[in-house]
Amino acid sequence: MSLYITDECINCDVCEPECPNEAIYQGEEIYEIDPDKCTECVGHYDTPQCVEVCPVDCIPKDPNHVETQEELMAKYKAMHEA
Repeated sequence: MSLYITDECINCDVCEPECPNEAIYQGEEIYEIDPDKCTECVGHYDTPQCVEVCPVDCIPKDPNHVETQEELMAKYKAMHEA
């Protein structure tokens, strides 16, 4: 499943540059994650890099976008092996 950023976000700017899929962007009030681009870093890293660097722990899994590891890998391949 993709990740999302909760309203606990403090706009510290550390997550956006860590995303290898460029799925994180500045929303109207806080950073947001595009679920169509988020692979939880599958294909790049063993753990989601945004979660690793977030100082307030505000990036959980998105229950509205449930995906298996295989689906995340297929999404990664579709984006990066074109």
